[in-house]
Amino acid sequence: MPYPENLETARSVERIVRGSGATPATIGILGGNIHIGLDDAQLQRLAGVKDVRKLSRADLPFAVAAATDGSTTVAATMFCAHLAGIEVLVTGGIGGVHRGAEATFDISADLEELALTPIAVVCAGAKAILDLAKTLEALETRGVPVICYRSDEFPAFWSRSSGLAAPLRFDTVEAIARFLAIKKSLGLVGGTLVANPIPAASEIPGDELRPCIEAAIEEGRARGVRGKEVTPFLLERVAALTGGRSLAANVALIENNAKLGARLAAALRMGG
Repeated sequence: MPYPENLETARSVERIVRGSGATPATIGILGGNIHIGLDDAQLQRLAGVKDVRKLSRADLPFAVAAATDGSTTVAATMFCAHLAGIEVLVTGGIGGVHRGAEATFDISADLEELALTPIAVVCAGAKAILDLAKTLEALETRGVPVICYRSDEFPAFWSRSSGLAAPLRFDTVEAIARFLAIKKSLGLVGGTLVANPIPAASEIPGDELRPCIEAAIEEGRARGVRGKEVTPFLLERVAALTGGRSLAANVALIENNAKLGARLAAALRMGG
């Protein structure tokens, strides 16, 4: 998100988490130090810095060694959260298999991290700019359970519906907590994806979004955008093409995920 929306959203999410019975711990890298929980001054610093390095598992040690600032992807945030004993992570949407990945091999490290790290990631599905069908296939191959909360369809980030069937469905937080406890007791490694559809009042229907996403992808290809720059470029272009509607939807879905994630963390603390 652009500044100051990113800062306002971070503050809002922390308030929601506290109000829902859990403790927020926003994660970031400042001066080469991994921070599990940021105070308001640190939030402002990370939100306002320009050209901050986007860190995944591969380059997290570099930021620490070089004593730089960095924002963490889902993969790096999961890794850092696990070091601190955190069991639930809230984000907007995960990364996944990019369109055309059969030629570019552009697949997010988030999927590998979900296969390795025992954290429940609450999100609004994978980002709609991705190949969602292939992303679900990749998660299944890696043994990552995908739970859709109160939905028979996998959500598509800004849209409630993707046209893809929910791999698993639970309708209560307590049921999800019990699932996680059983998974842990069985010794199954890796994380769990909890897909929480954006509130109906805030969604952008897929039919409206599709032309904007296709236009952004074509523009990115024409400009030669690659690697880690693809996702932020596409999100920025979709925001512009939707007249800011996708940014407003992004805020709404993150806040909605924070409510569910905090309730899940509280349920886990109470033993499911």
